[in-house]
Amino acid sequence: MNFKNLLDNVIRFLTGGLFIFSGLIKLNDPVGTEIKMEEYFEVFANDFADFFHYLIPYALEIGMFLLILEVVLGVAVLINYRMRLTTKILLILIIFFTFLTFYSAYFNKVTDCGCFGDAIPLTPWQSFSKDVVLIILIFHLFWYRNKFLPITNVKTGNIITGSVTVVCLVLGIFAVEHLPYIDFRPYKVGDSIPANMLPRELPVGEYTFIKDGKKIKSKQYLPESFGYIYVSYEIINSKESTPKITDYNLWNPDIGDYTAESFKGRKLFFITLDAAVANTKSMDKISSLIKELEGFVSPMVITSSNPSVIETFRHEYQLAIPYFLSDATVIKAMIRSNPGVMVLEEGIVKGKWHYNDIPDPEEVKKLFD
Repeated sequence: MNFKNLLDNVIRFLTGGLFIFSGLIKLNDPVGTEIKMEEYFEVFANDFADFFHYLIPYALEIGMFLLILEVVLGVAVLINYRMRLTTKILLILIIFFTFLTFYSAYFNKVTDCGCFGDAIPLTPWQSFSKDVVLIILIFHLFWYRNKFLPITNVKTGNIITGSVTVVCLVLGIFAVEHLPYIDFRPYKVGDSIPANMLPRELPVGEYTFIKDGKKIKSKQYLPESFGYIYVSYEIINSKESTPKITDYNLWNPDIGDYTAESFKGRKLFFITLDAAVANTKSMDKISSLIKELEGFVSPMVITSSNPSVIETFRHEYQLAIPYFLSDATVIKAMIRSNPGVMVLEEGIVKGKWHYNDIPDPEEVKKLFD
């Protein structure tokens, strides 16, 4: 194998593998992609055209299509399937994504592109840099697209890509109808919410000065009287010194702040992002669960709904338990289900369930044995 063939294969496997990984890691949590798509549509509606507002209700379907397309294109590249068409679609996609990440980074519009979901958070400029590298790789594939001979015949290629599409669709739908297969967020089962609200390290700052035309770094402020000219100051361990959770907060119009209290003892959180659009098919089972666990856990509603809406909801489903308000971003991070149930002990998440998977009381009690 000559160097050119080696280079072609390396680029092909890198590109295909990256697209497959990116698509699968997000198929683990399509609702997370839906949330990110809604952010982008909101930004585009404000900055470009109102038309994007009409796409927000279809964010899940559009996101799912793009995720499946990523995986299918990655597989197509690995088997050299219809490379003329495959590389054209790849090039169009990467140009669009590169514009997206550059726009987000330059104008600070969306602070996390969601390229690899919650598994590998990237800053906007990191996302843009990654897309620039991909543009180079994909352009190479596009330029030499006629030289990539298919590994299989067309019929077999159709079967492979068709099968991948079906499998990805099933995986995505299952993740939407239940919870992500792997939870990468700081509210996963086994995590301590109060612990995740604390930094792992104390902030370490670093000053930059100029003296005699040279840049000098120092953790101490150096006096100008000695010829040091101050340039900047930055936290050099911002990732380690920033808590995983920075915005968890619960409050009630009557009780006030309840954040610290929510970590005491055993708690059952009935969580609904917006009670007005919550799926209510499991409400009888949820109400029964809350009643049967009375005295074993302290139940409460957590929501970002308007107080009048949640009051009506509680009355309709006879939820004689207190409610507490929280930011919508927090609730979206806590559970990908509207509604959903989470149980905690001293702030440690013991279990969480989608409305399609509400447990029996005994199943909940076993978590505390």
